[in-house]
Amino acid sequence: MLEIGTLLLLLSVFSASGELQQETEQRRLPPPGKLDFGYVPAGVYETLAHYEPGPIGILFHLVQSFLRAVQPNAFPHDLIIKLAKDKFGAIQAEYQKPENIVLTLQAIYYEIGFLVCAAVGLLFAVLMPVVGLFFCMCRCCDNCGGEMHQRQRKNADCRRGLLGTLLFSTSLVITIGVLCSYAANQNLSSQVKNIRRLVNSNMRDLHTFANDTPMQIDYLISQYATAKKKVIYDLNNIGPLLGGRIQTELHKEVHPALDQVLNMAGAMRETKEALENVSVSLVVLQEGTGKLSSDLSQVRSSINRTLSDPDCYDEESDATTVQLCHSIRQSLPQLQIGANFTRLPNVNSQLERINGVVKTDLSAVVQRGFSSLNDTPDMVMEQTRSVVDSVQSLMDGIGNNISTFSKVFPVQSFLSNYTIFISHAHAKIEDYYPEIDKIDFYRWIGCIALCCMVVLVLAFNYLGLLCGTLGYDKHASPTTRGCISNTGGTMLMAGVGFSFIFSWVLMAVVTVLFLAGGNMEKLVCEPFHNKELFKVVDTPYLINPEWKNFIPGYMYNDSELELTVESLYSTCKQNRGIYSAMRLDKIFNMSSFLNTTVFTKDVVDKLEGVKIDLRGIILLEADGKQNLRDFSEVGLSEINYADYLEEVNKGVTEVDLLSFTRELESQTDLMPRGPLQTALKNHVGTLQQIHKQQVIPMEQTLKYVRARSTLNQSMRFLERTASDLSNKVIAVLDAVEAAQYLISQNVTLLINQETRKYTSTIIGYFHQYIEWVKTSLAMEVAPCKPFSNILDTAEILSCSFLVDSMNVFWMGLGCSTLFLLPSVILAVKLAKYYRRMDTEDVYDDSSISGTWHFTL
Repeated sequence: MLEIGTLLLLLSVFSASGELQQETEQRRLPPPGKLDFGYVPAGVYETLAHYEPGPIGILFHLVQSFLRAVQPNAFPHDLIIKLAKDKFGAIQAEYQKPENIVLTLQAIYYEIGFLVCAAVGLLFAVLMPVVGLFFCMCRCCDNCGGEMHQRQRKNADCRRGLLGTLLFSTSLVITIGVLCSYAANQNLSSQVKNIRRLVNSNMRDLHTFANDTPMQIDYLISQYATAKKKVIYDLNNIGPLLGGRIQTELHKEVHPALDQVLNMAGAMRETKEALENVSVSLVVLQEGTGKLSSDLSQVRSSINRTLSDPDCYDEESDATTVQLCHSIRQSLPQLQIGANFTRLPNVNSQLERINGVVKTDLSAVVQRGFSSLNDTPDMVMEQTRSVVDSVQSLMDGIGNNISTFSKVFPVQSFLSNYTIFISHAHAKIEDYYPEIDKIDFYRWIGCIALCCMVVLVLAFNYLGLLCGTLGYDKHASPTTRGCISNTGGTMLMAGVGFSFIFSWVLMAVVTVLFLAGGNMEKLVCEPFHNKELFKVVDTPYLINPEWKNFIPGYMYNDSELELTVESLYSTCKQNRGIYSAMRLDKIFNMSSFLNTTVFTKDVVDKLEGVKIDLRGIILLEADGKQNLRDFSEVGLSEINYADYLEEVNKGVTEVDLLSFTRELESQTDLMPRGPLQTALKNHVGTLQQIHKQQVIPMEQTLKYVRARSTLNQSMRFLERTASDLSNKVIAVLDAVEAAQYLISQNVTLLINQETRKYTSTIIGYFHQYIEWVKTSLAMEVAPCKPFSNILDTAEILSCSFLVDSMNVFWMGLGCSTLFLLPSVILAVKLAKYYRRMDTEDVYDDSSISGTWHFTL
């Protein structure tokens, strides 16, 4: 009934329905994309299947060491298997066969240590009463120390002291043995009282197992809602998730193209600004250089007229003056402006055309393209609405399948039967407790009686030693010893008599307990600890010739399944789930159920059947493209940039006007005084005034400096912009067309790729749920620790409580019994020195000469 109830309970894993609220305690958040299913609620098993014997454990280890010395052979694995397969019958019926003789010899070889010790024990048990009988008869005939005469010896006191010391030491050893036996007896009785506690603890754990399993199953089922909520959330956000991924991938191709258009829009604005700057700067510079050119021309003409004076040509004139006039006349052509901006053509036509181009806001057109691309998530959301609705309906159907599946198995009735069986078994065990207590009481009485036999002998030994020692008078002769001393000797002889009476009984009991307890320790307890016993039980075809492994053969009718007692015990010892421990996937494959029920092909088919059309995305409208073409036809290439840059780089005047004036003044000073010098002096003043009022402002005033700088920078920018502008515009338009073609005609591959990734993410949530369920079933649901605890408890009760205590008992009792033999010999010899003799050796004066007489 237990096996059936357990199987039905475990078959119903994932069958119970219901919702469990998740724990509200703080937990570490899972990484992105990983679902958090929480912790499976688990009960606490209270049984601690571990035994610490305490101080008496020293005696346990001592006995185990003695048994290992008596029986050093390894566990007879093969021998036990052969005997078990033959079921001992063939060996008994046909023991003459060679193979059976070999098995018998192997068994004898293994048991040789026990057999030798048992033979010694039996020999002791048989000989002691026989020797005692003959010893008694011998003493009755005044032999064997029975003659009440003690021969006087010079070392009598030394011998008496030695015998007393040896007897006392022997009695101490016997006492220690009795105390060990008594301690083992009391330990066993005290541990018997713990049987009820251990059994009740195991039964409560079985109830906990039965009560917590449905709750854990409910929790596993309820956590499907976690995966479902995440899937529904992703489905409701398919636009940002799937559409966002598509948009991100498109951005890699579209952004560079649109960025180039934006760069062109910026170039248009900068070109317009540069042309405006050129126009304004040119006007400013033309105005300044025009007046300067006129004034310099007038001064130059005036100087030429002044140099027409006869003093500059007359042969009678001063040669120095003529030479100076000639020099001044030759330098006059330098007296003109350097940068002639008036000869430069204006850029009004280009400025007019660029103003027409920038009337179209190309940046706004590009932003509309970006906005159209950014609408991808909304487009995906709208176009996949029907698919999302169908998948959500499918999710509801999957949840219903899981919930309705639980109705197939009547879990509660199984659990009720299982609980009733446990309660019934517990009640049956409870009924045995009075019998156990009664048996233990009789056992305790019997062990105490055996100990009392030894204690009785010890009492006579100690009293005899006490009386003999206290009542001994060294001045008294053997025939005149006191009553106390005589009583001590009599007690020693009484102890000898009881030793012969009880020793054979004690040794017989010790031999029986030794054979039983020793073999239990070597064949059951020790192999259990090192798992050799499991290897015997798990031997293929041992229990049933047709079953390789008897557990799966009995439970699943599949003996080839790798499920052994050792693996089951070890798995349950680790407190793992019974689903994995019992290999219940053989009768209820959770993976197959989840793969067919939760993770269906319909989900994949529906998601991979998504159709998305992005042809509604327009990156650059027609007016934007035309705007780019118009920009390339502004006429920037028609501007003569070399002339502009040449004039900008020239100075204000062709010659340094101040230096020219000073030179003219120095030459004038060399002329003789007269009208010519005066006229030239006036021209020098005029030039100085022009330099001060016009040249210096044009060189240093911010207006003219900025105009020249702006003109220089603007012309250089326009030169760079005009360089291959037509090809640049064509390249930008080609990039935009390529991106548009990708979106309109060639985006299917990208959509399918991202759809598969999105589908993998959705299906990944199901996989996480499935893997979590598998892991939870293997590790956390219905942990089978109580079943391994039952086996451990049985081992504690049989080995730690019973066998160890029994072994210590026979070891102590056997040690005491063995030392009764020297105790008998020493007590008989020592009693002669305490008892009152009938005759003694008496010395007279002739003894000095070496003669003595008997006195009767």
